[in-house]
Amino acid sequence: MKNLLTIVMYHYVRDLQHSRYPKIKGLATKDFKQQIRYIKKHYNVISGEKLMDVIVEGDELPPHPAILTFDDGYIDHFTQVFPILDSENLRGCFFPSDKCIIEHQVLDVNKVHFILASVPEKQKIVDYIVKCVDENKSHYGLLPASTYIENVAKSNRLDTAQVVFCKSMLQRELPIELRQIIIDELFRKYVTGDEASFSYELYMSAEQIQMLQRHGMYVGSHGYEHFWMNAISSERQEKEIDRSLLFLESIGADVSRWIMSYPYGAYNESLLSILKSRNCIVGMTIEVNLASLDDNDVLTLPRLDTIDLPKDVNAEDNKWTIKAKA
Repeated sequence: MKNLLTIVMYHYVRDLQHSRYPKIKGLATKDFKQQIRYIKKHYNVISGEKLMDVIVEGDELPPHPAILTFDDGYIDHFTQVFPILDSENLRGCFFPSDKCIIEHQVLDVNKVHFILASVPEKQKIVDYIVKCVDENKSHYGLLPASTYIENVAKSNRLDTAQVVFCKSMLQRELPIELRQIIIDELFRKYVTGDEASFSYELYMSAEQIQMLQRHGMYVGSHGYEHFWMNAISSERQEKEIDRSLLFLESIGADVSRWIMSYPYGAYNESLLSILKSRNCIVGMTIEVNLASLDDNDVLTLPRLDTIDLPKDVNAEDNKWTIKAKA
């Protein structure tokens, strides 16, 4: 692999121990600060604009290049991430989902996160989903609940089988109408009935995003509603991308060339065709690997997760750092 690039993906970054939701799956601010210093020590962090210059203009990458990416538009990125990046003179790439900022609604993906963070006994959520599947089986033409459990309840490197089942059922497996009913009921029961206020607390405002841009941060697209983009029609894909580009234009971002971070890492050939027609230069997935600008399609670049790099400035090079320096 040549022209290797390390792309690191972040979501929640907060003072977890002192937050209202200490069980949310995120990165503690103190660990983020240490990891950023580790990255600064071993890599040359480049901006989103620099990456596009490399691809479009043929600019050269510096030795051991890295890009820092922040998905979903959380307020954490303004209050926790931005001051640290600014103090270290580093540039990050931020990918908000626009609906939550424009309409002040909580994305379904985030509702699921906070439901799970609020209920220690995950089996309660599993049992409720199973109950809803049994009650609505004939109406929606659903499979038996036991089949869903067998098919999707499989642990991965980030989540237990129970959590994977809940996320899969409420983010993709069930019909959108039914899963939204279930999500909203669980969110009201375990989190809050005041969705708008929660949204204001969870996400950045357009003005805060514009401030990031003024300080040299890149802002790109993460879709409008945070759909699994490979699970919707090409017409819906076009609508998602066009609405997102309208938002980026409204905050002064350059849409003559831009970067897409795929929600859930999901894409298909239809989406790639739409992105090419709208001047998208880079697409980022959640496949775990280093990116090669020579060997990878630049619209499907892999990324590392924060768990893949040390959170100690003095840590020894780990396998990904060694590979990046090879």
